[in-house]
Amino acid sequence: MKFLLVFDFDHTIIDENSDTWIVKCAPERKLPNGLRNSYQPGHWTEYMGRVFAYLGDNGVKEDEMKRTMTTIPFTTGMVDLLGFIGENKELFDCIIVSDSNTVFIDWILKAADFHEVFDEVFTNPAAFSSTGYLTVQNFHAHHCAKCPKNLCKRKVLKEFLDKQLERGVSYTQIVYIGDGGNDLCPVMFLKKNDIAMPRQGYTLEKKLSQLAQDLSPVQCSVLVWSSATDIISYLKLLIKE
Repeated sequence: MKFLLVFDFDHTIIDENSDTWIVKCAPERKLPNGLRNSYQPGHWTEYMGRVFAYLGDNGVKEDEMKRTMTTIPFTTGMVDLLGFIGENKELFDCIIVSDSNTVFIDWILKAADFHEVFDEVFTNPAAFSSTGYLTVQNFHAHHCAKCPKNLCKRKVLKEFLDKQLERGVSYTQIVYIGDGGNDLCPVMFLKKNDIAMPRQGYTLEKKLSQLAQDLSPVQCSVLVWSSATDIISYLKLLIKE
């Protein structure tokens, strides 16, 4: 008996958006209007590339960025939840699928000593260049019309499950914990025995309730959470069964 826990990162594990939090490092803690208005829907990663270039141009160094990022608060109850999962790793495989980037997630998880809770992190690859600028690339290419061009979370989840099956690993249940519009695509891929846990008041919950109202609900069960202690309660029930 093994369960797969799939986490989003921004507004799910942490209570903020890591990409907008980094703006605290900018001069006067804000971006110029021209840069801020240069975002085009579906092209967030390219936009963040320009933000990182602006920070580099203004002399913002890696250590300052790291100090800023590691002050991001975790969502309520999340520290307890990740601790609980860490104590029961023999029952839970745990992955992150996020539109953030490898550098930010790595910093935040390592600072709080949670990096070992997660078996894999799927996110946009980032690195510091030889000149000290943070650069970010798209995670992959895909053909899904519903998702931003750099990341289809359904594709990531499906490929992960296929790879696990090749290794002889299958899961009793998948628990998908997220909040955003880009979490809907993978949730629609979940089966009858799986469960989606959307964060209360956020886009994913609203989209799922709209689907239910339109009489085209998702196949999986849906359980809303507002604090990560709600998730712990559910996982404890799961283990008891």
